[in-house]
Amino acid sequence: MNKKKYSMVAFTRRASLAALAVSAAALVTLAAPSASFAEDKTIKVGIMSGEDEDVWRVVTAEAAKGGLKIETVAFNDYTQPNEALERGEIDANAFQHQPYLDNQIKTHGYHIVRVGFTGVWPIGLYTKKYKSVAEIPQGAVVGLPNDPSNEGRALRVLQNEGLIKLKEGTGILATISDITENPKKLEIKELDAGIVGRSIDDLDAAVVNTDWALKSGLSPNDRIAQEPIADNPYRNFIAVKEDNKDASWVKTLVSSYQNDAVKAEFDKVYKGTGLSAY
Repeated sequence: MNKKKYSMVAFTRRASLAALAVSAAALVTLAAPSASFAEDKTIKVGIMSGEDEDVWRVVTAEAAKGGLKIETVAFNDYTQPNEALERGEIDANAFQHQPYLDNQIKTHGYHIVRVGFTGVWPIGLYTKKYKSVAEIPQGAVVGLPNDPSNEGRALRVLQNEGLIKLKEGTGILATISDITENPKKLEIKELDAGIVGRSIDDLDAAVVNTDWALKSGLSPNDRIAQEPIADNPYRNFIAVKEDNKDASWVKTLVSSYQNDAVKAEFDKVYKGTGLSAY
């Protein structure tokens, strides 16, 4: 074979190999997953049982559009979702505000961080017996949630209404031992957050978390006082382990909650007792 003919054959073979390489690259490109999420991912999210389960059904549907599959795990006790997250039994949770998480971290040493706000439920003073705070009598029995962050929050509602006065400089984790003035000599009963609203018939009044008030059959008509909404530090949020805070699925999870479809369901479920907080 002469040199000219050999050169032509070699060129043809090189061109054929180049064409095959381009075709293979095109096939790889066509087979690549969507840019929204590199691969399907399944995570478990801890939430509180009840109304929030309806909201998270919509969140789950929104997440699926981005390639993220969510399995919700419903809890009945506020202490469980952070325990489960720290142990790696779930990948995220959505049920708490920052003062509560700060106290949990201080008490248990959890490595948990906030990644996106969800809603806020202003805590209120409820009663079946009186029409206003002024009508609450001397020696009235008032129920409060007994977990550290919510007890301090509830005491501030009473202070804002002039029913008690707390020690100067007392922070958000105030307890009944921080009461310095109690002009009506209120008898304060510390009860589990899930019980205090259901005990309203046995109390003169009770400070109840709004989500628990709804579960206890209390309505806005039973509420005679409420904490301020402006600059409220008690916005709830989605939380994850610190090591996961920058993971791509976390961004997808947060955006799957913070959208119009979820807000519409949130408003429908909570009937104005909770407010979107993002």
